[in-house]
Amino acid sequence: MKRQPTIRTRILAALTPIALTMAMTVTAPAQQLAVSHTSTAVASQPDAGMQVTGKPVARVNGSVLTDRDLQREMFALFPYAAQHNGQVPPEMEPQLRKGALQMIVFEELVYQEALRRQMTIPPAKLKTAEHDFRGQFNTSAEYHQFLISEFKGSEKALDEKIKRSLLIDALLKAEVDAKSTVSLTEARVYYDKNPARFEYPEGFAIQTISFLPPEKPTPDSLKEERKRAEDALKQAKATTSYEQFGMLAEKISEDDYRVMMGDHKRVDRAKLAPQVVDALLSVKEGEITGIIQIEQALTIVRLNQHTPAGKVKFADVKDKLQKELQQQKLNAVRAALDKRLRKTSKVEEM
Repeated sequence: MKRQPTIRTRILAALTPIALTMAMTVTAPAQQLAVSHTSTAVASQPDAGMQVTGKPVARVNGSVLTDRDLQREMFALFPYAAQHNGQVPPEMEPQLRKGALQMIVFEELVYQEALRRQMTIPPAKLKTAEHDFRGQFNTSAEYHQFLISEFKGSEKALDEKIKRSLLIDALLKAEVDAKSTVSLTEARVYYDKNPARFEYPEGFAIQTISFLPPEKPTPDSLKEERKRAEDALKQAKATTSYEQFGMLAEKISEDDYRVMMGDHKRVDRAKLAPQVVDALLSVKEGEITGIIQIEQALTIVRLNQHTPAGKVKFADVKDKLQKELQQQKLNAVRAALDKRLRKTSKVEEM
């Protein structure tokens, strides 16, 4: 099961109005309530995108999931639909649909497992979730419009959807979150066993001012190019900071980096031409090289930083590494749960 970076069971996964998922003309600005009970603001209603009819897209032990459920999940996975006139880019649609279908089936399997285990939600927690969801609407009229559009005015049906999402969340916390923790000690063991991953090569942080020859250079045009480079070198040598050199690069450089103040950021030594490396090794940080010729192009380089080859310290990478390993473990545990639940279930995808 592939998912966004965190395990994100939505309290109202099957409940957000289609106005949010770009498919129905519902004006209520309802929001989607995440497990943390924080809401996501809903943009104003865009043009309708994918049309839904309520047709089945899957059955899980007889329970029907519809294209409405699928569409909500697709737009949850691709929240930028509002920037695409309410539509998923065609090249993304097949893969997005596949991932969304896998997720709604997975969540239905989890919900049914929670029911099989006779899991319950404390009344106070359910009441809080109901209150938080209702509080997302600006007015009572908006809330009731949503209730009519999605649940034919039945608050009981709404409460059942909220309860369903809370049960999914509770089971996943027990079966996935709780089994996916990675300690700092485990992260350290991984760091020690994979030293090559944390090593970095020698590199140079540089800015450039470059002059490119015409497509069909002539002796005169190359001579003119050299003159421009010599004039530029005088101006570059007069700069005293990253910003001054960068402003000059924006003004006179002819390479693509001119729009970024000539900044190439950090470049590995192996990716630089030998003559550039030789020139950089002859200057100190903050200094300017002479004119470097690479074929018929002429370049002036400012050395911002020279970084010898080395290894990232564990202290500098431990937090990021711990989160990465935990996400990998979480994905594996979640996939194993999905496989186990499917093994004892009848899942039909249509």
